[in-house]
Amino acid sequence: MDKLIEEIKKKKELQSISSAVVREQLQKYVAQNPKLNLSNHRSASYKQAIKEVRARLRKAYGLFRKENIEIVEDYENVEPLLEKHSSTRERLPHYVELYQKIFAVSGTPRVILDLGCGIPPLSLKFMDLKDISYYAYDISEKEVDLINRFFKEEKVSGKAVVLDVSKTEQVKKLPKADLAFLFKITDILDRGKGHKKTEEVLKAVPAKFVVISFPTLTMSGKPMNAPKRKWMEWLCERLKYEFRVLEFSNEIFYVIRK
Repeated sequence: MDKLIEEIKKKKELQSISSAVVREQLQKYVAQNPKLNLSNHRSASYKQAIKEVRARLRKAYGLFRKENIEIVEDYENVEPLLEKHSSTRERLPHYVELYQKIFAVSGTPRVILDLGCGIPPLSLKFMDLKDISYYAYDISEKEVDLINRFFKEEKVSGKAVVLDVSKTEQVKKLPKADLAFLFKITDILDRGKGHKKTEEVLKAVPAKFVVISFPTLTMSGKPMNAPKRKWMEWLCERLKYEFRVLEFSNEIFYVIRK
């Protein structure tokens, strides 16, 4: 199985995904196809397994894994890296305003969780916080390593850990926090199958406040006709969670009090 995992991760867009995540998808595929003979590396079954698992990984996790994360040595000047990656570029002009508005609702946090984090933890300087503990989670080993080096250099309390945040039983065991970020992650969690998984993760996160964000632009860059997510509002109302909506030109944020 280790050889198969190695072969699956040879594709550039999948190289940073944790081997544990790849192994899990491979095990699911094998369980669903128990008659496959994967001992012959040249067999059609072996090649088909690689193709199918790669497809599953792209569908489940590939949406935000299209860019390579660069090695950063100058942690005093992280803006160039934030500028180069789509997950942070669009927030760069209003990071300070965004965090100020979030903290105006949640209060000043002492402990933050960042689930499905990508590289946004590098924007910590825009939060203007002192004595903060920051815990970041992602399936990308490369991003986790980058964030840990950043935390060490900046003497930030906390750490980054490889974690599939769809695993709600593991999410429940995370450190208790004042605030949790789930930026643009609901599509990955729900995978077009309703919003049950987002609800499970929202309920599982051990934080008083949770911030969930959504894009307000289409993939082609055009404004959405209805950028607000009514299902998110109905979900909060059903769970009796209070929420505030923060709107920016390219992203909308729901600050939820559990």
